Amino acid sequence: MPRSAVLLRAVNLGARNRIAMPAFRTVLEGVGCTDVATYLQSGNAVVTSRRAPASLAKAVAAALRSELDLAVGVLVRTAAELDQVVAANPFPDVTDPKMLHAVFLETAAPDLTGHDVAPDRVAAGDRVVYVAYATSSQDSRAAKVLGGKAFSGSTARNWRTVLALQELARA
Repeated sequence: MPRSAVLLRAVNLGARNRIAMPAFRTVLEGVGCTDVATYLQSGNAVVTSRRAPASLAKAVAAALRSELDLAVGVLVRTAAELDQVVAANPFPDVTDPKMLHAVFLETAAPDLTGHDVAPDRVAAGDRVVYVAYATSSQDSRAAKVLGGKAFSGSTARNWRTVLALQELARA
């Protein structure tokens, strides 16, 4: 059975949308996932599941709502899709993994032309946008673009997290 990363959107940021990782594991196991491994406290897990990614995302979102009264977005990427995200990184010159983010999207990336985000850099991939921050994600021009309506169903992970999820998905 294939391994997949399950990414929750906007959890454990301040006081709202709190979820403990043991509760997250229980929800995942309740929808039929096995070999569940969570990563950090920010809504990341890698699981084995017979479900297709879209079906798994819907099942996890429904279970989070019904069992924990938590209404958050859920995105799923297969191990192969994570490999593609890493292989397609357009910014290999970024050496600090905290300065490179992958913004995972539900659908195709919006057109980014015409958005001046300098000194940051952005590039669209397959249901992902790569962001190389020049100094910080806080108050950056790129962060303002990524906070727009076109990105309402997205969730971002820094490169260290992307690589860790890829490694867990390969295990």
